[in-house]
Amino acid sequence: MPTVDLRAEPLRALNRALHVLRPDTNEPRWTVVNPDGRHAIAAGLDAPIHVEIDGNAGYYCAGMNKQATVVIGGNAGVGVAENMMSGVVHVRGDASQAAGATAQGGLLLIDGNAGARCGISMKGVDILVKGSIGHMSAFMAQAGTLTVLGDAGEALGDSLYEARLYIRGAVTSLGADCVEKPMADAHREQLFAKLKAAGLAGEVDPGEFRRYGSARSLYHFHVDNAGAY
Repeated sequence: MPTVDLRAEPLRALNRALHVLRPDTNEPRWTVVNPDGRHAIAAGLDAPIHVEIDGNAGYYCAGMNKQATVVIGGNAGVGVAENMMSGVVHVRGDASQAAGATAQGGLLLIDGNAGARCGISMKGVDILVKGSIGHMSAFMAQAGTLTVLGDAGEALGDSLYEARLYIRGAVTSLGADCVEKPMADAHREQLFAKLKAAGLAGEVDPGEFRRYGSARSLYHFHVDNAGAY
């Protein structure tokens, strides 16, 4: 299992070594020590490998991830798992703004809190936050799920499309075109599956959540809705 010390080796060398790994590599598990908040650690991966980052990461950690599992053993800066395609990104601490921005697939799991605009323009990713999320989260979210065990800040789901938002705690306010929707059996089953994927099955009751989605009044421009855009 290779261990890379980022105080001794350049970050570019680490990412280059990870980028050339083939799906059948005999080095599927990597450890990164002394990350010291460096940006773009383990970005652009495209192999079924496991990367453990021992400490805090800076901006865009695990961005554009595909297939890999990246575990951040501390906090993550802006844009963690940005544009992720598949795989798993697990933040054991808190995440800054725009976590999972534009991500199209995979699972982003955040053990702590997430800052503003969590899941902005998400396009199919499943995001689960064990803590709370900041304002304007799921702004223009197009597909996927955002599950939050804590509270949500102002303007949740502003201008969202078809993403499903499951919030257990309090919601400060809803954004334009975001409304609370009924929780049918199909939604509870979907929520249970997301909780199970995050290792929370049996620990968290899906019945404690409320579902939010699009009122679908802003899909097409209409002059009567001009003030909401």
